[in-house]
Amino acid sequence: MTTEQIFVTDVTSPTARAARSRHVSGITWPKDVEEVARNVFLIHDTCNVYLIVADEPRTGLRTAVTIDFGSGLVLDVLDRLGVARITDVLMTHHHRDQGQGLPLAVQHGARIQVPPVETDLFADVEEEWAMRRLANDYNLRQDKFALLESVPVSGTVPEYRRTRFGDVSLRVIPTPGHTPGSVSYLLDRDGDRLAFTGDLIYGPGKVWSMAATQWTYTGLEGPAMTGLSCYLLGDQRPDVLLPSHGQPMRDPQAALNLLAGRMQRLVDTRSPWPWPLESYLRDPYEPVTDHLLMNKSSNSYSYALLSKTGEALFVDYGYDMTTGLPAGQDRAGRRPWLASLPALKQKYGVTRVAVALPTHYHDDHVAGMPLLRDIEGTEIWAPSTVAPIMADPTLEDLPCQWYEPIAVDRVLPVGESFRWNEYMITVHDQPGHTLYHVAYEVEVDGVRVLFTGDQQENLGIPGKRKEVLNYQYRNRFRIDDYVRSANLYRDVAPAVMLSGHWTPTWVEDGYLQFLLYAGEDLAELHRELLPLDELDLGCDGVLARLVPYRATARAGTEYVVTAIVRNPFDTESDTWLRLVTPPGWTRPDPVQLQIGPRQELSVRLPVTVGGPTHRARVALDVTIGDLRLGQHTDAVVDVL
Repeated sequence: MTTEQIFVTDVTSPTARAARSRHVSGITWPKDVEEVARNVFLIHDTCNVYLIVADEPRTGLRTAVTIDFGSGLVLDVLDRLGVARITDVLMTHHHRDQGQGLPLAVQHGARIQVPPVETDLFADVEEEWAMRRLANDYNLRQDKFALLESVPVSGTVPEYRRTRFGDVSLRVIPTPGHTPGSVSYLLDRDGDRLAFTGDLIYGPGKVWSMAATQWTYTGLEGPAMTGLSCYLLGDQRPDVLLPSHGQPMRDPQAALNLLAGRMQRLVDTRSPWPWPLESYLRDPYEPVTDHLLMNKSSNSYSYALLSKTGEALFVDYGYDMTTGLPAGQDRAGRRPWLASLPALKQKYGVTRVAVALPTHYHDDHVAGMPLLRDIEGTEIWAPSTVAPIMADPTLEDLPCQWYEPIAVDRVLPVGESFRWNEYMITVHDQPGHTLYHVAYEVEVDGVRVLFTGDQQENLGIPGKRKEVLNYQYRNRFRIDDYVRSANLYRDVAPAVMLSGHWTPTWVEDGYLQFLLYAGEDLAELHRELLPLDELDLGCDGVLARLVPYRATARAGTEYVVTAIVRNPFDTESDTWLRLVTPPGWTRPDPVQLQIGPRQELSVRLPVTVGGPTHRARVALDVTIGDLRLGQHTDAVVDVL
């Protein structure tokens, strides 16, 4: 009999399961309840609900927490188990079979604690349903299997940390796979480590749902993440796996390794290139020089600068150990985690990640930084051009911003140098890919390095000019940005250029000249395409903006928006601005002002908002000289 057959026989024997699990304390429990460890009870519901009774209640009452909640049947057995109340419900993920009874938990007085990535799928379900595309839908994630109505969320569970919930102490581990935001909980009791795994694993080598792991059309993100999560959970050395569906598994390493191996086989059947998941996890860093590493597992690439102090400095840190991004742009589809850090510390002797530097504000370059700060104590140092955008993602209408503000611990002046341990690092202004973008210059192991973020793509292929300059108009690209950056590279003369999504480019003769040629050619082409002799609309075609672009205000209160207007002409121009607001709002009178040639002015416009509205639209009607632009720009306001 094979090892695999032994596992399957063990978990499919109801008689053996019942005999093993119902008499842990020598007490016969009701048939719908099993004691799987001392004072840890499994209640069979729409999913397995685990009731963990506190060992030493501080209040004198016998209290408990649950892992998931099902339809709420656990409330019916509290008296029989001598439990006075449930203090906290800890969710492994957002699916309805895990939590359709959560309104009953709220009535009971329990606090609802949810995975950080999936907060909106509990607390703002109506918004998620409203945003979810239903026609021509290529998003295969099972986020529609969320609750039908929102429930109040008391907090998010802190990943990578041990936390006390009521009188029960648990450690929270990210285990994406069944959903991008799934977590597992670890409980140490009587010398055993119990792992409550949600739907990561059903039985040895098996999952509850394969469909749930398919996050994109034809994608392999979920199966690959499942394999990685199995290895990472196995590193925690659990003694028992307690799944949301299926039976307890008392040989966790074998069960997890079997599932990881099968997921690897599945990935191999559809992946166009070899993707060995365990080596991907164990060896994600590739040396650029002896003291500079590239994290090839991350999206975008992050870089670790190693100090003789044992510390590391990261340049960019977005989605670590990524297997691809799930479909959709909602918060529940974006999973920052720290999966590559154990390898960094074990293989390279890093004691901590001391500092993280963003080249720009895009989510794939900054999403993991708040978690780094929470877990590692990492300080986030950002350039003066980038820090305000990170701190307030509602300020401007820019793509690819992170969902929440990211506070910066130190603002770095652009054009100046700063010291970190033995390294002197220079911050260079480098607009192009986005207006708010820098390059970092540093010498490592005798090599002059320039981190260029996402400024170029497909580097080193002169025959494919159109693939070299990575500009996006809505990022506020300007005509001569790439000429300026090419001149910067000529002045710095780096030996190697490190980008966000492409392999290192060791600079050869003629390469920097080629980038200058490409930048000049791009600028010339835009000058041919745009009517610059008559007026300068800029590459993005935007002459006015409203700031903040997104805001929240209470009904009947004053809300102030700032209009920023640019004169596209070579002569001074009379300018008229009229704010357009929804019915019932009180808006200011039209404003007339004069703007100098090619100059930019701003004016504050106070508005009294009307009744509650979701995303009320405000527009700015603009006339500059004889140029009638009409309702040229907009902003949105949530009125509470």
